[in-house]
Amino acid sequence: MTVALTHVDPSTPIGRVVRDLDEVRRPLDADDGVAVFVDVYREVTALVAQRVTDGTFDDPDFVEVLDVMFAGYFLAVPKALAADRPVSKAWEPLVERRAARLFPLQFALAGMNAHINHDLALAVVTVCAKKDRDPASGSIRADFVRINDVLGELVRPIRRSFLEKTVVQHGAALSPLADMLTNFSMEKARDAAWASALTLWTVRDVPFVRDITRQTLASTVGLVSRQLLTPFDPLGQLQGR
Repeated sequence: MTVALTHVDPSTPIGRVVRDLDEVRRPLDADDGVAVFVDVYREVTALVAQRVTDGTFDDPDFVEVLDVMFAGYFLAVPKALAADRPVSKAWEPLVERRAARLFPLQFALAGMNAHINHDLALAVVTVCAKKDRDPASGSIRADFVRINDVLGELVRPIRRSFLEKTVVQHGAALSPLADMLTNFSMEKARDAAWASALTLWTVRDVPFVRDITRQTLASTVGLVSRQLLTPFDPLGQLQGR
């Protein structure tokens, strides 16, 4: 699964995020599960950087801050690994299975699951608190939804390419992976992230409830990633990895 690199102005906040992602990616092997996710996420971030400047969003300044905060939650993962510290339960499955013989698509989906369903909810709450904004106020929800369309510009072609070139070629043998790909909906993931963000926002001032809610969210998201990373190799395609 290859992704073309898009240039982003490195002097902008999101441009610096792209630079950080490039630095994280540089030492990793191509088949490392973390690298597979970074390849996709780097292009998603670059695309958001373009849309922040072209009038796509009602409040581009808020979206830019949100995108940088959002990326920071993922960038904390390689930093934790480098320091030999534990990562969030949401990211544990991908980190633990990053060297496993799996299809690249499985790593990409597990990364998107952890980043959207866990990190995005935390980022929304953090930025809203920082800016003293209620998530339901102004254009926050509308711009949040618009990001779906931006993601779709990149993610849909990747999905279609896999379904057409691999599953169609090999038929029923790869139908479980086709089902996994088809059933993972970016829109549903972001809807879930929004619901989680509203929940976390509501309980943000009740420490015990806030903490248990965050722990439960991380564990639940991690469980889904473990399912996405279930090994199977019906065609023996991965034996040489």
